[in-house]
Amino acid sequence: MARYTVLLYEEPEGGYSVLIPVLGVATQGETIEEALKMAREATNLHVRGLIDDGEPVLEEEIPPIVASIEIEVPVPVSA
Repeated sequence: MARYTVLLYEEPEGGYSVLIPVLGVATQGETIEEALKMAREATNLHVRGLIDDGEPVLEEEIPPIVASIEIEVPVPVSA
């Protein structure tokens, strides 16, 4: 089973966009759950297409993640 880095972006107009950079797969959904479901489906279709066409399937070495956190850093703005 292959593992891929998935980038999830909240869209200003609503919903979420998903990108799997190593495969060039992108999709979207109204909720995080829907966006991730769509990402799994799109990735599966993409990989199956590569296999059917005899193309190599890129794999990504992803070390185990202990935690993922978001930080905010105040940046002074000159007036």
